[in-house]
Amino acid sequence: MPTNDAPEISVVIPVANEAAALPDCLARISRRSSEILVVDAASDDQSAALARAAGCHVVPAPQRHRARQMNLGAAQARGRILLFLHADTWLAPDALAKIIDAIDRRRALGGGFARRYRSRSLTLALTSRLAGIRNRLWGWHLGDQAIFVRRHVFDQLHGYRDIPIFEDLDFSRRLRALGKTMTLTPPAYSSARRFAEKGPLRTTWDDLRLTRRYLSGVDPNELCLSGVHRIKHLQTYERLS
Repeated sequence: MPTNDAPEISVVIPVANEAAALPDCLARISRRSSEILVVDAASDDQSAALARAAGCHVVPAPQRHRARQMNLGAAQARGRILLFLHADTWLAPDALAKIIDAIDRRRALGGGFARRYRSRSLTLALTSRLAGIRNRLWGWHLGDQAIFVRRHVFDQLHGYRDIPIFEDLDFSRRLRALGKTMTLTPPAYSSARRFAEKGPLRTTWDDLRLTRRYLSGVDPNELCLSGVHRIKHLQTYERLS
């Protein structure tokens, strides 16, 4: 829990074999008034060692389950604001200052960042624009948009639900239902690596189909085991959705 000498922001990064991506992610996080908690799910590579060398607090996690990893990191965080970041996502230099301004001056409960991909794909550029429309209309954010929230609001919402997929969208929808959320700029830039196997168009189409089923009320546990999502789910937890 936060104390008088606690950092303003606790950055929680769930990882599983992210040694290739983690250094670039960490290098872009301002250390002023922040702490970084890397929640490592028994990585087989140097993820934990790299995080320690960078001055992060490494939190061991018993399994690769992002909702549980993020809740575990949040439980040990000391900041009054929580920021949940993917290991393959890059923040702008002033991102943490923008979060503090949104919370303190603009009175937001939380939110996320506009999203771009580190790719020249026109399809991914279009999906980022469509995500911006979703943000403006409904105030929902996904995990690769660096979701942030006031610590007491996170506790009030009982954190992330214990589901294998869509934990980010579920949390964001509950946060928005509670009060004001914001989409900040400059955008966060995420890796396009999950689109490599099937291509941006096919992967995006599969994502849209799966999201439609989720929003229609299908149990996320059932969706995780569906034929459409099985391969993506396994890849996601290799790169740690």
